[in-house]
Amino acid sequence: MKIFSNYKSPLIYKFKNQISSFVIDFISKLNPRAAIKDMHTLIFTQILTKFTNLQYLKFDQSSISFRRLSFVSPPTIISSTLLELYVSIRNFNDCLYLLDGRFTQLHTLHVNIYIIASSHLTINNKDKLPNLRFFSLHCDIYTDNYDNLIVPLLHRMLNLEKLDLFLRVNREQGLIDDNELKKNIINYMSQLNKFIFNIYSRHSLPIQIDLPLNENIHNTFEYFHDNQIISCIDYFQEKRYSQCLIYSYPYKLKFYDRISNKFPGGLFKYVCEVSLYDEYPFSHEFFRRISKSFPFMKKLTVINQKAQINKQCMKSKYDDQNLSIIEYPHLTTLDLIEVHDDYVEQFLVDTKTCLPNNVFLFVFYRPLEKVTQNFQREATRINCAKLRHLSMYGISSIPEHVKDYFPHTVISKSFQTTFNDLIVYDNDADTNGAVCGTMYGARHGSTSLPYEWIKKMV
Repeated sequence: MKIFSNYKSPLIYKFKNQISSFVIDFISKLNPRAAIKDMHTLIFTQILTKFTNLQYLKFDQSSISFRRLSFVSPPTIISSTLLELYVSIRNFNDCLYLLDGRFTQLHTLHVNIYIIASSHLTINNKDKLPNLRFFSLHCDIYTDNYDNLIVPLLHRMLNLEKLDLFLRVNREQGLIDDNELKKNIINYMSQLNKFIFNIYSRHSLPIQIDLPLNENIHNTFEYFHDNQIISCIDYFQEKRYSQCLIYSYPYKLKFYDRISNKFPGGLFKYVCEVSLYDEYPFSHEFFRRISKSFPFMKKLTVINQKAQINKQCMKSKYDDQNLSIIEYPHLTTLDLIEVHDDYVEQFLVDTKTCLPNNVFLFVFYRPLEKVTQNFQREATRINCAKLRHLSMYGISSIPEHVKDYFPHTVISKSFQTTFNDLIVYDNDADTNGAVCGTMYGARHGSTSLPYEWIKKMV
């Protein structure tokens, strides 16, 4: 770190005009927050100031919040040589600072933003960016500022040839579908020839709209030959919102969230984390499709409070054999906290599912007790024996007969969790009736607990 200090370094003095490419990553020591929080921005500034012929900079693309770049005020850096920049930043203002004209020759910018939120600051988001050819914007956190921040920024990039977007959007104006992308993005970029994206949008009311036809989607993206475009729209009447996931395929992300019964299928070999959600029941066949589509899935979260239909092993449409037992060969974490009892049975009964060894299971105690028939059922014993760790919610102590049923499993009770979450009590429940409200809020945006959770505790 000393070479980036303000005093003159012989190493920098010798090579400052010769180094054109710079890649830097930081290895943090224990509890590094205080030491590193502002150091990253300082080092970033020093690199661009001291290396006067720098053309390529890839700067510590960590997803850790305090390691991201952040500028309290407009930075003093200016470069007429920098062509490509790859950075992780904290907020949208930092992105606008990077594109306010200080890098006059910049043609490629990759930014991973922690949060896209409006600000009281007035920062230029209007001047055109004629030299920019490739722009990548990724943000994991939901934003309400698609129309007033993201779209105006993209409209400045009139000569863009490649665009990569990963966004999660709450949008009152409606869902972001193929028509919206054409109207507000594609039509403004006449040079665009490659568009890679994954955009999930939510609308607060479950208003029915005409589903886009495959032919219409094809026409919208007819000039992008390298990717297939997939769109899936759901309407959730109970939760009162609509959602649309539209993305380019092949799919390169490591996770796929909130899959419903409308899941179109496909092969997703890079995905290792999957979550399922619907207000309609998931069938055995649906889970078989999931296992085939995500062969390397390591973590699976299921959220569905509706009882399965035709729970008995259904006959195949094609022959007289029962549907095959489903396997998840790479699964290590299974979250069944927010499910109907039928889905606990779906994963634990050995005629339906064959779990791999060393699975970590999260589940409520009462459904587990019911499905295992008070921890005596033979049909669930094989899969239960494969659990490496069992975390049970809604229980204050672990009975001995439970320990006997899981002889090789590390069992933890979650009357009080290790997540530092809010514990919410139901007045009509006994001491087993404690659940984690903040955990529910992290999934659904509210700490108000659903009736289905309360029922599991009494």
